[in-house]
Amino acid sequence: MHTSPLITIQAITKSFKGVKAVDNLTLSVGYNEYVALLGPNGAGKTTLVEMIEGLQKPDSGSITIQGKTWQKDAAFLRTIMGISLQETKFTDKMTVSEVLDLFGSFYKLGKKVTRQILQTIRLEEKAKAYVVTLSGGQRQKLALGVAMLNNPQLLLLDEPTTGLDPNARREIWDILMQLKKERGTSMILTTHYMEEAAYLCDRIVIIDKGKILADDTLATLLTSYDPGEVIAFQVSSPLATNSLYEIRGVKDVHWIEEGVKGMLTVESITHTLPVLLNLVESSGNTITSFESRKKTLDDLFRTMTGRSLHE
Repeated sequence: MHTSPLITIQAITKSFKGVKAVDNLTLSVGYNEYVALLGPNGAGKTTLVEMIEGLQKPDSGSITIQGKTWQKDAAFLRTIMGISLQETKFTDKMTVSEVLDLFGSFYKLGKKVTRQILQTIRLEEKAKAYVVTLSGGQRQKLALGVAMLNNPQLLLLDEPTTGLDPNARREIWDILMQLKKERGTSMILTTHYMEEAAYLCDRIVIIDKGKILADDTLATLLTSYDPGEVIAFQVSSPLATNSLYEIRGVKDVHWIEEGVKGMLTVESITHTLPVLLNLVESSGNTITSFESRKKTLDDLFRTMTGRSLHE
C-alpha cells in the first residue's frame, strides 16, 4: 500500500514568450490511478505533460515522481514511464513485430515479451504486416504497445484516440482498462473526448489558461459544480422565456435560436417534462425536435468558462 502519491506537482509555472502556458499549478496522481486532463486547445495540457515527461523544465515549482526528480534521477524515471503521443511515426517498411522487437531491444527484452505485447494490443494477425498498411487505429495500438514494452508504472498519453473511428477508439479503451486491472498502471490522459475521460478515468482535472478549474470524480463534478439535467428542444413557433421560467424546477433557459430552439437546465427531467409538453400543446405549438439527458462535462465547462470544450 502506497502512502504517498506517484506524482507530486507543486506550484509549477511555465511561460513561452511572456505568456503563461501553465500558471502556478499543483496536482498529484496516485498509484493505479487514471487521471484525465480535459480542456480546450491552448489550455496548457500538453505543456504540463511535457514537464512531467522531462521534455520541458518548469520556470518555477517542482515535480517529483516516486519521490525522484528529472534533475537528479532522469535515467531511473525513463525506466518507469511509457509515452504515446497524438501521432507516432514508425518506419513504413518495418513489420509490426520488427517495430516491437526494435524498441524492446532498447530495454534488453526478448521476443517473448514483445509477443506478449502483440497479444495485449490485439495485433497478432498483423504481426508480419508492414506499418504502411496499418489503419489509423492499428498504428495507435502499435504506439501504445511500444509505450507498454517496459511495463511502465506510469503511462502518459496525449490525445491517443484523436481521429479514430468509434470502434478503434473503444478497442484502445479496452486495452487501457485491461492494463490498469492486470498491471496496476497509473495514467495521465489528455483528451478532447468527454466520453473517453468519463469511461477511463478515476479523476477528471479540468484545465483552462494554465490553471486547474476543477479536480474530482465525474459524478462529484457534475453534482457539486453544476447540478441538474438538460432538456434540449425546438418548437415550430416562438415560446416566451418567462413562461418557461414559470415551470417549477427550471433553473436556466439558454436560447440557441431566440424563442424557437433552446436548452433548459432543470432539477428533474421527470418532473419538468410533462409540464413543458402541456405548455407547448396548450399554446397551439408543436415540438419539432427534442432531447433529454444528464449533464455532461461540456455543460460543466461551459458553466465555468462560458465556452465549450470544443471551441
